[in-house]
Amino acid sequence: MYQRLFAGALLLACIGLGVIAWDYHAPFSYEPVGPRAYPILLLGLLGAGLLYLMFKQPAAAEGHGEELPLSAAVIRKVVICLVFMLAYAGLFEILGFIPASLLFGIAMSRLYDGRWLPSLVAGVALAIGLYLLFDKALDVPLPLGILSALEN
Repeated sequence: MYQRLFAGALLLACIGLGVIAWDYHAPFSYEPVGPRAYPILLLGLLGAGLLYLMFKQPAAAEGHGEELPLSAAVIRKVVICLVFMLAYAGLFEILGFIPASLLFGIAMSRLYDGRWLPSLVAGVALAIGLYLLFDKALDVPLPLGILSALEN
C-alpha cells in the first residue's frame, strides 16, 4: 500500500516537473536538442518505473508474502539514498559526470546488498553508457571534471 501511494505521489511530481521542463527555453542554446532533453528523458524513465510500481501485482499475489512494513531499516536506507543523491549532485561538477555517476552507481548497488563485482560493472556501464548517450549521441555537453585531460 505504501509503495503504491509513494509511486502515485512521485508520479504526480514527475508530471508537474515534466510540464515545467517542457516549457523551459534558454535564452541561448548550444545544444541541438536544447536544455530540456536531459530532464525530460529522466522524468520519462522515472515515470515509467513508477507506473510499473503502481500497477504490478501485490507481493502477496505472487506468493512472496506481504509487502514489507515501513521499518527503521527501510527508513534508514531511504535516508542514506537521499544522502547519496545529494552527494552526487554536489560532486557532479567537481569530479565530472563519469566519476560521480560511477561512485553513485556503486554506492546505490552496495546499499541494496549488491556484490562488489556486479556493483562495479553496473556503475561503470551506467556512467560510461549515459555519458556516451548524452554527450555523443544527443550532443548534450556534460562536465568531465577530473577527466578533462582526456578531452580531445
